[in-house]
Amino acid sequence: MTTPYPIGIPGKPWTDKEKAQWLAVQQIRRSYTQEVAEQLDRLPEGFAVEQYGQLDYGDNSYPLYGVKSPQWQEGRPTVLVTGGVHGYETSGVQGALGFLARRAKDYNHKLNLLVAPCISPWAYETINRWNPEVLDPNRNFTPYSPVPESALLMAWVQQQRTDILAHIDLHETTDSDNAEFRPALAARDGITNHNWNIPDGFYLVGDSDKQEPDFQQAVLDSVSKVTHIADADHEGKLIGTPIARRGLIYYPTRQYGLCIGFSEAKFKTTTEVYPDSPRATPEQCNQAQIAAVIGALDYILKQLP
Repeated sequence: MTTPYPIGIPGKPWTDKEKAQWLAVQQIRRSYTQEVAEQLDRLPEGFAVEQYGQLDYGDNSYPLYGVKSPQWQEGRPTVLVTGGVHGYETSGVQGALGFLARRAKDYNHKLNLLVAPCISPWAYETINRWNPEVLDPNRNFTPYSPVPESALLMAWVQQQRTDILAHIDLHETTDSDNAEFRPALAARDGITNHNWNIPDGFYLVGDSDKQEPDFQQAVLDSVSKVTHIADADHEGKLIGTPIARRGLIYYPTRQYGLCIGFSEAKFKTTTEVYPDSPRATPEQCNQAQIAAVIGALDYILKQLP
């Protein structure tokens, strides 16, 4: 028997009362300033760190940062890397920062890079999927988005006036998906919760409208040198979706309002690592995210004239 979520009445969507109850129990558990912002101050020379917005939640203000690579050139192919759409997915943030610190300079000669390492800083500090308004940024990368985390990122990208050739969005699937976040979602919406089988290992979610299977495989091949790729469950699925090949599923990302769905990029993928695996460490998860970006960029460079 499933234990009811501690907030709300089963079968009834939350009102402002329940949302306020949820917000009241959230606590700051780590520092965005120390773990993200201060890391940006230490990037190699030449990277341009831009503040593209600010979130004001209660007594806390969070500047939002994006990074542009050195040697930016108009007309050059641009690659977007995003992390921290869901703040609790730590390696997405730390992987993006690690890529910037250690590997991004290797690609400045042929590509423009845009990197937003932590799109949801309040959720990073409170280790949450939602923002304080009980909304999921990764369902709201849509026109006129009501979620500032999503809307500000899209506006910053648009301001660059460049076509995005590729977008790599760094995520995790964790045990807390089933323990907390999916039950909370069901409670919020007044629906029945159905947990999914959490894959043990790394996998990708591609865009069903722009599949580019060779690109996806290049990312998987790069990551496989760092950590293991997830196998499908007994139904041939990952998180309830039939696999296209080992370690890969596709979603209609624009329809779902997912981060990789908002641009017209030809190459796009969402990474998913599993930090709770007994076969992986937090550092391996960070390295897997870096390897995913490297695999994507190396593939793209081979496609350029």
